[in-house]
Amino acid sequence: MPHQLEQMRTQLNAETAQTEWTELQRFFAKGALVQVSSHLDLVDVAARIACDDTDAVQEWMAAGKIAKLDDRTAADWQQRNPVLWAVVVAPWVLVQERAH
Repeated sequence: MPHQLEQMRTQLNAETAQTEWTELQRFFAKGALVQVSSHLDLVDVAARIACDDTDAVQEWMAAGKIAKLDDRTAADWQQRNPVLWAVVVAPWVLVQERAH
């Protein structure tokens, strides 16, 4: 799995982009937006999800480090329009707020 994981990281790194909240709202409305803690590497999380690393994903979920975006955070982002990074791991869009 390490080789497959590294290949997936490389692919997803190229597909990761800075975006605005307005571009992500439709995914939030569909329940497909997953927030990734700023303490985690967005590309690593995406690669582990894509490679079905359930142990890591379950650990992060249990620790509250990845979760479906909640209404409170969505409203906050709507108001503040922070810098967001996103990457698609179908059917999910993973999103992470980054400091300026």
